[in-house]
Amino acid sequence: MRIKNETRDTLLADRAFEARGFWPRLVGLLGRSSLEPGEALLLDPCTSVHTAFMRFAIDVVYLDRDGNVVKVSPNLKPFRASGVLRGGRSVVELPVGVIQATGTVPGDQISFDS
Repeated sequence: MRIKNETRDTLLADRAFEARGFWPRLVGLLGRSSLEPGEALLLDPCTSVHTAFMRFAIDVVYLDRDGNVVKVSPNLKPFRASGVLRGGRSVVELPVGVIQATGTVPGDQISFDS
């Protein structure tokens, strides 16, 4: 799946995969050594994330039900947790640097396509 910032006409990921359901969302990126450039994980539904037991930092983009960015957390380090985001619907986990490189900020519109 591709994830695009429509507002800025930038590509966040061209090899995104989804975690839907309790166990896939709970496991998330655990066991991986990194996210490669172009990769991402979409967690839906999801209003908070943790990086407990992860080996690497991630960029996190929080979306509402319409795909609007409501919050960004660049460089979320291992063994951290985000607070619960009210009004959030899903989360995209990305390699560190993608938020800055794409200029993604709250209010941007994100799209997904296969």
